[in-house]
Amino acid sequence: MLRIKATGGTVSSKGSKRRDRIQRVVEEQGAVSVGALAEMLDVSMQTIRRDLDVLCDGDVLRRTHGRIELSPDRLNSPLEERKGTNRAGKRSIAELVATMIPDGSTLFLSIGSTPLAVAKALAHRQELTVITNNLGAAMALSDEVSNRILLPGGELRLPDRDFIGEESVDFFTRFRAEYAVFGVAGVAADGGLLDFHPAEVRSRIQMQRNAQTAILVLDQSKFGRIAAAHGGNISDADRVVIDRPPTGKYQSLLDPLEDRVIYSEALDVI
Repeated sequence: MLRIKATGGTVSSKGSKRRDRIQRVVEEQGAVSVGALAEMLDVSMQTIRRDLDVLCDGDVLRRTHGRIELSPDRLNSPLEERKGTNRAGKRSIAELVATMIPDGSTLFLSIGSTPLAVAKALAHRQELTVITNNLGAAMALSDEVSNRILLPGGELRLPDRDFIGEESVDFFTRFRAEYAVFGVAGVAADGGLLDFHPAEVRSRIQMQRNAQTAILVLDQSKFGRIAAAHGGNISDADRVVIDRPPTGKYQSLLDPLEDRVIYSEALDVI
């Protein structure tokens, strides 16, 4: 009896580790086929299907047409859609951040619609060295021929036109910068910073770690927005630039940061 229990425990442990890995892969890639998972994990497709029966019993993952993917509410909306959300707030954030970065600066720019807006606001700066995995930001700054723009290799994620993955994370370890300008998908109730993919988190943290001044840019809609991957806290940023104060309990996250929080829009109506 003891031998049977020990064997069962080992099998259960292997299955749990395999399912954990499947979930990490799906969070990284957004979706992956049953066949690809079977080949990656060196198990049968039947084994993978049994794993999916367990993993898809919640609201994070779902099965569709021979693959497993993140549930729609766990996926980020397309960049073009996000660019149109709170356009005025993002523009005001971008214009304020642009005043903080002089000609000749070296800076990291993360993926996302608000960092893209910052890149557009920096269009008249000269002799910038820009290290980014945001192709849109690189293109926005490419008209100024005195700028130097560095991009990672790897696969370009469409339709967002950005690079994520381990190659991008490794890319950011090789540089230092005066500024890191980065956004996030959401801010949790405890101040935790959330993104949709673990690789986005790792790239963001690496930028912040290698910069003299870390500038978090986010509009007030990001407070309370849910995303699966967590890393860092709002209190880790040297400056937090927001369009307007958040409502309710989230204001208490900002009070201890004092003058590190900067609002880009006039507050006389509050």
